[in-house]
Amino acid sequence: MARLTPRRIDMHHHFLPRAYMKEEQERNAAYKHTGASPERLLSWTPAQAIEMMDEHCIACAIGSVSTPGVWFGDIRAARRLSRDWNECAARAVQDYPGRFGFFAVVAPPDTEGALKEIEYALDVLKADGIGLLSNYEGKALGDPAFMPVFEELNRRKAVVYVHPTAHPCTSGLIPGLAPQGIEFPLDTTRTITSLVLNGVLARCPDIRFIFAHGGGVLPFLAARIDHVGGRYKEFAANNPDGIEATLKRLYCDTASAGSGPQLAAMLNFFPVSHILFGSDYPFVEGSHSIDELDAYPLTMAMRAAIDRENALALFPRLKDV
Repeated sequence: MARLTPRRIDMHHHFLPRAYMKEEQERNAAYKHTGASPERLLSWTPAQAIEMMDEHCIACAIGSVSTPGVWFGDIRAARRLSRDWNECAARAVQDYPGRFGFFAVVAPPDTEGALKEIEYALDVLKADGIGLLSNYEGKALGDPAFMPVFEELNRRKAVVYVHPTAHPCTSGLIPGLAPQGIEFPLDTTRTITSLVLNGVLARCPDIRFIFAHGGGVLPFLAARIDHVGGRYKEFAANNPDGIEATLKRLYCDTASAGSGPQLAAMLNFFPVSHILFGSDYPFVEGSHSIDELDAYPLTMAMRAAIDRENALALFPRLKDV
């Protein structure tokens, strides 16, 4: 669908600062990504990203970190990598007014460091929210160890963006298949399930959670999670409004989830107001998610909501972009 001016707001755009990429080269899963060449990933710059954005009518992109993130069991390294990535993202926002925002990266296994970085990122760097991965050393986000971080994010009424990563127990289950094939959406769903059953979503109702890639396979499995999880008294008690009702408060993006069956499932489960446009750039060509979304039979009102209006409800500061 033709648009005369850039209007979309991209909720799933990865920032790949060169210093971060260089330091993480041997560990970074990006170098094994089947959908993007190392050259494209290593050449990412804000200016190059804006070229793609202008080509595809994207007014603003909210940057986030991708797997493997900054946590490798080394507290000092995680704090340094978080600070470096966040300050680089903040510079992009400052250097290109109106074109970028960012979800600051933190490492929740380091509670003290994560709380300090949340304070710095939100209060000093003015990040739009906080970006997390779906698990850390195999612990899903509903693990009690992460509760102090979520309590602080709830106090701040923060937006939390969750991107999947590979779970250590699933590595190599299907030899030769990259984890983004099926493991990423499954791990997203696994961490959502842990958040709802352990009561984190109910105890932290002021966090606005956004889950990448259409929320994984949650739209397909939500009723099953509700039916089976509701049989357990502790899980039911953790969700006084009901498990499925709690899950419907979540947000998702359309990045790498724009096929007809995927969009149909999203629209059947999530309120339209909770679905956000995402490109997954530069891991995916900018045109991919856009072409799929444009091909789906949405009303003009639904298309405007997904492309832009729903993001403005979360981030009013973007109303003039």
